Amino acid sequence: MNGIDRGPSRGDSPRTVTLQEWIDLGVPPLRAPREFVTELHQRHLPQPGTTVVAVLDAGHRAVASASFGIRPQFSDGWDHRNTLLSQLRRVTPHDLKRSAPSRTAVLLRCREGVPDWTDQDGAWMWALRAAAELHGLRCGSYLTLTPAGWQSLGDGRRGRNPHSGSWALGPIHTVTELPPRLPRDLRPEPPGPPAVEPPAAVVVPVTSLSALRALEGPRESQPVRRTATR
Repeated sequence: MNGIDRGPSRGDSPRTVTLQEWIDLGVPPLRAPREFVTELHQRHLPQPGTTVVAVLDAGHRAVASASFGIRPQFSDGWDHRNTLLSQLRRVTPHDLKRSAPSRTAVLLRCREGVPDWTDQDGAWMWALRAAAELHGLRCGSYLTLTPAGWQSLGDGRRGRNPHSGSWALGPIHTVTELPPRLPRDLRPEPPGPPAVEPPAAVVVPVTSLSALRALEGPRESQPVRRTATR
């Protein structure tokens, strides 16, 4: 109504795309899917339940990407579309002013289960196509990362590595690698200038009244006030 997108109604069916419908869309394939998946995996280390959206330039180079998780109760393509659109707006400007899309949006989902197409994949496919159009991008490949490896759904290209558990093979940095903290009273004090000891006092034995007067030094002459005797 009035051009406002108010979301799906209760009577609407879930937004989804079958695998055959996805193939019929003529999505442009990736030039080097293995290298692309490896690059995204090294950059985001996705765990099962993580989704990665990437934007490719005209030379098929990844110029922006974002990884995020989504609540499991969200299964409609409408919800996925809104999430993808917000992530795209966060990492890259739109291309709506262009006469034709020059960049491509690609989606990688890390999940458990079988590597074949599922209903949840269909919802994400619908979301990718809708979000790409609303951001002025071309809809690109849809990839999955499962225990069996990676796969580009629709064109049959796949590989064993990386897979959904590869994130655990990377280096893990923990706080145990840091040096232990010492109690405040045991911490070494910062180095400062060396302390200067005061010179030792010279003790001269006094054996006579004349020697004592010699140590005191000459006394200044003071005028003597004289008074007349009465």
